[in-house]
Amino acid sequence: MAICLSHSGDAIFSSQSPARELLVGTADGVFTLARRGQRDWEVAGQSLKGYHVCSIAIEPASGAIFAATHNGGVAVSRDTGRNWSFCNQGLTSLNAYSVACATVDGRVRVYAGTEPAHLFVSEDLGASWRELAAMRSAPNLESWSFPAPPHQAHVKVINFDPRDPACIYSCVEQGELMRSTDGGATWHELLGPGGILAESEGDAHRLIMRPSHPQEMFMPTGFGLFHSLDGGRTWRNDKDKLPLIGYPDPLVFHPRRENLMFVAGGRQNPGFWMQSKNAESAVARSRDGGKSWQMATRGLPQPMKANFEAMTLEAVGESCTLFLGDTDGDVYCSEDEGESWHRIAARLPAISKGEHYLLLKEGFGPPAHAA
Repeated sequence: MAICLSHSGDAIFSSQSPARELLVGTADGVFTLARRGQRDWEVAGQSLKGYHVCSIAIEPASGAIFAATHNGGVAVSRDTGRNWSFCNQGLTSLNAYSVACATVDGRVRVYAGTEPAHLFVSEDLGASWRELAAMRSAPNLESWSFPAPPHQAHVKVINFDPRDPACIYSCVEQGELMRSTDGGATWHELLGPGGILAESEGDAHRLIMRPSHPQEMFMPTGFGLFHSLDGGRTWRNDKDKLPLIGYPDPLVFHPRRENLMFVAGGRQNPGFWMQSKNAESAVARSRDGGKSWQMATRGLPQPMKANFEAMTLEAVGESCTLFLGDTDGDVYCSEDEGESWHRIAARLPAISKGEHYLLLKEGFGPPAHAA
């Protein structure tokens, strides 16, 4: 069995036994890491070479694996990531940021989000796509943008309500958190106008809802970790609880112990990375459902100059294994709930959303407020 580690794809797995393979989405394709013994892993293969893979999702019923690429659209593999074919019929952009799978009324649906920010659905495992065009009816659509050229917003992450997979959340960076309760036929915004758009600038990185607390939402943004207790009607910024992670992004929880949560990210936004060439990234753990957070960085480089752009949690019974991927192409693993980390792969191509990894390289100088 394989699981995956990518910027905006599947990130929480529940397994009968520990996975033997980890598919890692990088700026130069998908790398397969194979478990060798209890703690050791090795690179067992590379596929989709030449394509920047931002998101990987596994459709469990068919075993199909989908990869969203920044420069090729969406690819599908039916042999655990060894071979891929592109499946772009109906997509209007080949800059795909996110992919996610759900089963609604017994039918498998695969969703893909792109830049510019459009959302597509496939009901034939990627053979064809149609746009869920109503998402672009948001009143603040004209303000959707992105600080770095070409200044176009994108659908960064796609989420589903744990009670109803026909309830879809589209995280638009930067612009809005959109929700559809009817499978994408109609949409409404959760951040603005009249919401928290001004404080968050609509910078929805991703959304987490735990099945035992379906009205409680956590939304990492470029301005802190936002928290709602009423299904997104009102929000507060919990940034004071995470002073060392001012730019949170990857966020996971244990599916059987839902109060056990982990968040990672940089100390400040990417504009500061560009200037200092240091993201000062870290990971934190909560055992009380986000009421308090403790740093969990033992075994990680200090300072951590690369940024953590992907995190996966695999639960096996009550225990779990965590995987972290960074913009230097290193993958770290913790088998003790973040008490300690060890590196299982080094110097792969960057594990990164878009050009984030370039911001940390000497000589690269995009606009100072890249997000």
